[in-house]
Amino acid sequence: MKVAIYGQYYQNSTEPIIKDIFVFFNNNLVEMVVEASFLEMLYDKNIVKKEYKTFSSHSELDSSFDMLISIGGDGTILRAATLVRESGIPILGVNAGRLGFLASVKKENIDAFLQIVVDKKYTISPRTLLSISCEPENQDLENINFAMNEITVSRKDTTSMITIETFLNGEYLNSYWADGLIISTPTGSTGYSMSCGGPILTPDVRSLVVTPIAPHNLNARPLVIPDDTEIRLRISGREEQYLVSLDSRIASIKNESVLTIKKTPFLINMVEIPEETFLKKLRKKLLWGEDRRN
Repeated sequence: MKVAIYGQYYQNSTEPIIKDIFVFFNNNLVEMVVEASFLEMLYDKNIVKKEYKTFSSHSELDSSFDMLISIGGDGTILRAATLVRESGIPILGVNAGRLGFLASVKKENIDAFLQIVVDKKYTISPRTLLSISCEPENQDLENINFAMNEITVSRKDTTSMITIETFLNGEYLNSYWADGLIISTPTGSTGYSMSCGGPILTPDVRSLVVTPIAPHNLNARPLVIPDDTEIRLRISGREEQYLVSLDSRIASIKNESVLTIKKTPFLINMVEIPEETFLKKLRKKLLWGEDRRN
């Protein structure tokens, strides 16, 4: 078995998890190729001493890899997705963060979870991504122009609202007067969109969610649309620029630029452990069923 290792380091909370992963895989003769900057940090912290092969970009990950292990939180997985891209390599998230809907493996009983990985007793959960293009072109959106959770437009350098003209498959939908607008995948429906009142979608639903952020027109509600819909946005406001975020990556866009958002032709494969299914995560993370009347 051959795995790529990518992660983030959090003082005190991550070190034991990293050590457990490396010890387990070494004991089970799993070949590990570690992201170069992450490995350098592990050497600096004296967490690992053995030499490992490294990779630095998505072009070095190919079909010879069985899996990419992401150590951190959900944000780390979103960054890992930019390394995997269209390769189809499954991503397994080891949760060293807090809430974590994407990171499946918990630090408790980590050996048992990793044994499931080695024995290949997991399932694959394909996840939809969104792509974006800008007219006129914007270089900040050219290199990595996709998002796994959501694409968000929001105001910049102002407390004033922006106006977001929205078209679905060329047909005018609405002009949102708001702090911003979220276009969310099912994966991202438990993130920013949910905190703004959007619905939760299961990962296999072929839909997207359009969620306004603090809309002035209070009758503007979150909208669920088919995931093959082409979304076109034209944003205007008092400032010369507004912000576009693709998960955690941010770009500044000139007013009146036209954004086109649609589903990417490829998916990201997430590893799902039987003991940590999406529905089980909902019950645990959102405390569903804690009220005894349920």
